[in-house]
Amino acid sequence: MESCAYFISDAHLGVNPPGALPDREKMLVDFLASIKGRASHLVVVGDLFEFWYEYSDYVNKNHMELFFTLRELVQAGCEVHILRGNHDFAYGDFFPKALGVQVHRSLILEIQGKRVYFHHGDGVPKSDFGYRIMRRVLDFPLNRFLFKQIHPDWGMALARFVGRNSRKIGESRKIRLEEYLSWGKSVLKRNNCDFCIHGHHHLAGMWDVEGGVVASPGEWIWKPAFLRMEKGGLILENL
Repeated sequence: MESCAYFISDAHLGVNPPGALPDREKMLVDFLASIKGRASHLVVVGDLFEFWYEYSDYVNKNHMELFFTLRELVQAGCEVHILRGNHDFAYGDFFPKALGVQVHRSLILEIQGKRVYFHHGDGVPKSDFGYRIMRRVLDFPLNRFLFKQIHPDWGMALARFVGRNSRKIGESRKIRLEEYLSWGKSVLKRNNCDFCIHGHHHLAGMWDVEGGVVASPGEWIWKPAFLRMEKGGLILENL
């Protein structure tokens, strides 16, 4: 049986907004365990965590089952990639060194004879202008160093507080799908790809554009969904 590739996005693990599914991290872990041995690729298209930061001697113990499952996927021969999202851009070397999971800002893969471009999708809409500035500030080396001096428990609490407030602002922002599709069309042409896969807006769907398909796996907060690639085609599925 030919192996499939799986793409998920926007789990935002570590926070439970109103209406979020209970035990959704366990649901995700069970799903990942279920594809072991039959997945050639797994790509997490950003915002796996609500917040991620690596200290020299600290790893978030709340996600140990997820870490073990990702490593087991890699050991079973699955190529696992994680993209930096707007919530979890501060990855260090824990995932590559400890788990064998590759981390990227953007990525192009050749899968089943198709070229697939991956990017979280943050910074695409014009309304993300403020975020683009803030991202530069937060990712500045001196600011990263200063944050690292905060006790991990305090740092996580601060990050959750900021995340909750930014989420409230984002919920009132209108999603302009045409901006993502226009961007996706240009990405396909520029990189000679067949598919452009992104997340960020939490809408699950596939849209035909000139030159290929723009697709989003959706989210794992309220209505878990994923994209499966089989025989060179994309299939959108709900859990």
